[in-house]
Amino acid sequence: MTYSGAVKVGGPADVHELRDLMISKVAVGAMNNNAYLLRCRDTGEQLLIDAAAEPHTLLSLIGDDSVASVVTTHRHGDHWQALEEVVAATGARTFAGRYDAEGIPVATDVPLEDGDTVRVGRVELTARHIVGHTPGSIVLVYDDPHGHPHVFTGDCLFPGGVGNTFGDAAAFVSLIDDVEQKIFGGLPDESWVYPGHGDDTTLGAERPHLAEWRGRGW
Repeated sequence: MTYSGAVKVGGPADVHELRDLMISKVAVGAMNNNAYLLRCRDTGEQLLIDAAAEPHTLLSLIGDDSVASVVTTHRHGDHWQALEEVVAATGARTFAGRYDAEGIPVATDVPLEDGDTVRVGRVELTARHIVGHTPGSIVLVYDDPHGHPHVFTGDCLFPGGVGNTFGDAAAFVSLIDDVEQKIFGGLPDESWVYPGHGDDTTLGAERPHLAEWRGRGW
């Protein structure tokens, strides 16, 4: 089956099979949050990005092999509603951006800074600190040695724009500056984007609209 990234709450996961990594995407909760389970194909180790809601759904997705790590992309409550139950059931280590950790009610074992490495088995992802949607949002970049990069953007970048800055003009400028410099600035158009809500996109599909987004201010 070809991966599309189109999932809905209550529906099955969609699985993106890469040579070294399997990425399973599922939608959960009242706000249609995306959660992503990453599995190293060599070792079988797993990592979950955003234990957003529906712990039973996430634990079923994780399965008997459990999960070693859970990364929370940012402090907003819709992204960690299931975190306590998933960690209690699996013993997973928790990761989050250093400047958002205080806003997440489950203790962060590993606070992340810009440029830090997060590992799942033999696969490495790079954390990028993006300021604007929240003070400590984290984007994870997997630079696939056999293909193009894969970028897990939380609520910092979606099809059609950057994340909500709730009318704060300075926060918007910070967000779009960081998104331009730390995501678009160093990655090719083929890079696949996995957002915190809704459908996936690519940097190539969104890049032509950066000036438009900056001009409209959201």
